Amino acid sequence: MMSIQSINPFNGELIKEYKEDTDEAIAEKIESVQQAWMVYRETDDTARAALLLKAADLLEERKDQLANLMALEMGKPLKQGIAEVLKCAAVCKYYAENGAGFLADQFIETAASKSYVSFRPIGIVLAIMPWNFPLWQVFRFLAPALMAGNAGILKHSSGVTGCALAIEDIIRDAGFQQDVFKVLICNSKAIAAVIENPLVKAVTLTGSTNAGKTIAGQAGKALKKTVLELGGSDPYLILADADVPAAAKVCAEARLINNGQSCIAAKRFIVVKEVEEEFTRLFKYHIEHKQTGDPLKNDTDLGPMARADLRDELHQQVLKCIGQGATCILGGKIPFADGEHAFYQPTILSGVKKGMLAYDEEIFGPVAAIISAEDTNDAIRIANDTGFGLGAAVFSKDLSLAEDIARNRLHAGSCFVNEGVKSDPALPFGGIGQSGYGRELGMFGNHEFVNIKTVYVK
Repeated sequence: MMSIQSINPFNGELIKEYKEDTDEAIAEKIESVQQAWMVYRETDDTARAALLLKAADLLEERKDQLANLMALEMGKPLKQGIAEVLKCAAVCKYYAENGAGFLADQFIETAASKSYVSFRPIGIVLAIMPWNFPLWQVFRFLAPALMAGNAGILKHSSGVTGCALAIEDIIRDAGFQQDVFKVLICNSKAIAAVIENPLVKAVTLTGSTNAGKTIAGQAGKALKKTVLELGGSDPYLILADADVPAAAKVCAEARLINNGQSCIAAKRFIVVKEVEEEFTRLFKYHIEHKQTGDPLKNDTDLGPMARADLRDELHQQVLKCIGQGATCILGGKIPFADGEHAFYQPTILSGVKKGMLAYDEEIFGPVAAIISAEDTNDAIRIANDTGFGLGAAVFSKDLSLAEDIARNRLHAGSCFVNEGVKSDPALPFGGIGQSGYGRELGMFGNHEFVNIKTVYVK
């Protein structure tokens, strides 16, 4: 029997070993979820909302325990873990309060005596989720799915299996129909058969672009809808008239969110040359004053990366960038040479140009790329010179200009002005191009996995 291990990235120690589900066990879990859905789909909006509110209460009650688990399994500092748990509670409350309105019948005038659109549940949604936000990524799909009357199965990243099972506990303890949400403990090779299973009606994935292409291909062959939230190389434009001190502080936070291990973390800082020297100095100041250390300590800003192999891959990317001509002005080293850990020193690369890895590819970790632009139009051109399109931000005191750039000229699913890109339960979230398609959260998140049914009465 194969097993799945959860390893502490702070010290390399084994946290727990889990027995991997056999193909037969996976099929049995899917069948049990289907049977639960047959009952759960008959519940009304009021009942579902009450269950989501109970789930929110449990998240808040267990926030310290859950934050501790995230710190152990993937190195998230405690204060960030608590914030993540509370955000999960907030999304449950949001759909409890707004879901009924999003899913209400929409009447449309036609030649019929009555015609309308009804939003009906479709059944089991398979979620394939990453390790970087082990609770939030899941609840971002799960809260709207459950509010819509669907059921869910989760294939989580193997290293955060404890977090996956903790979510299963919360849904069960909140009083949802038994088995309406189940966790599959398996590796990625088992997923093709899960997608082919006729009881599974749709798939949502947060992960790499390559993973998205694979899952979309498998789901396409089975004619099943997908929502894909994939990689990003978010550009942050600092224009000549920006409030540079404020921008530098926001940009530092945006680059180091979750130790840089976020699809919407700021990746490319495109700075108009008039303010490049000032921005770089202040940006470096904020980056180098972050406290790296034990994620279980309250004063830690940056814990280890999620795995040592990811850290090693990141270091090779940095070395390649330097070899291509970028200048490393901070970091670029593996700290704490002794011991089994996954720490990486926050790093800034300046002088990044087209053709360098940091310009063209996503760097998933605490590494910032500073790119010089001649003027505003050049900054916009550089920002859009990418296959990705998840998020973007622009910093300028001219709010009308900045809003025009955000609305009309930047190619991304979310564009922010004088603020870092972030997800909000009330706003649709997702990307374009190599960053995927479909939307989570807001009204649109409730409408992705439903049967948008036309009803026509003569």
